[in-house]
Amino acid sequence: MRELFDNPPPDDPTEATRRSARTTLPRRFYETATIAEEPGGYAVRLDDKPVRTPARRVLAAPTRALAEAIAAEWQGQQDVIDPAKMPLTRLANAIIDGVADAPGPVAAEVAKYLASDLVFYRADTPAGLVERQARHWDPILDWARQALGADFRLGEGVVFVAQPEAALAAARAAIPEEPWRLGAVHAITTLTGSTLIALAMARGALSADAAWQAAHVDEDWNMAQWGRDEMAVARRDFRFAEFQAAVTVLACRPG
Repeated sequence: MRELFDNPPPDDPTEATRRSARTTLPRRFYETATIAEEPGGYAVRLDDKPVRTPARRVLAAPTRALAEAIAAEWQGQQDVIDPAKMPLTRLANAIIDGVADAPGPVAAEVAKYLASDLVFYRADTPAGLVERQARHWDPILDWARQALGADFRLGEGVVFVAQPEAALAAARAAIPEEPWRLGAVHAITTLTGSTLIALAMARGALSADAAWQAAHVDEDWNMAQWGRDEMAVARRDFRFAEFQAAVTVLACRPG
């Protein structure tokens, strides 16, 4: 199964379906997915045999709750094993094989989003969208100011606004170092376009529902005005599964 998880599904449900059709998915070969405690964590086992990541490391989580959630994903597979339906396993693989060995570049990528974070750039019209952005985004900026000491500037439209270095440094300092939390924050940042949303979630200051709504203020507004775009909705549902995997990691890896 290594080749299946070496190339994670694209961020598009249609392409994921096409890739699955081109790839012969292995049939489920095990009866039960369980976990076993081992030094440093809890390993996922299939019929008491260890699961390996693409880099041939043991698929193991630092907490029992997280390992049980990963095992549940394996247990939930039906006739075949489909990585497109296993976002938590894919995230765990990425953290074990990538983030754990090189957290610096991952943290740097998270930090890059701070320079042009989603919540900084506001519409000037229409009034309804302006109000909606303020309602969802201002509390996040208030939290960053009060909890992190990071006071950011706002802009209108897409014109770049340079942020104070002191604010950037304060927010960078809040990026977690622990690999699992860092991996989850990185996933949330790339899915939402906002490091501040991810950091607020990691600190317990923003619920998953509020974070997802904040990340889609503009999209929801456009759909309310012009109707649903079914392809956009399908892509959003696909990304929501990735988001939920990161939420699970944060919930099972407190600190």
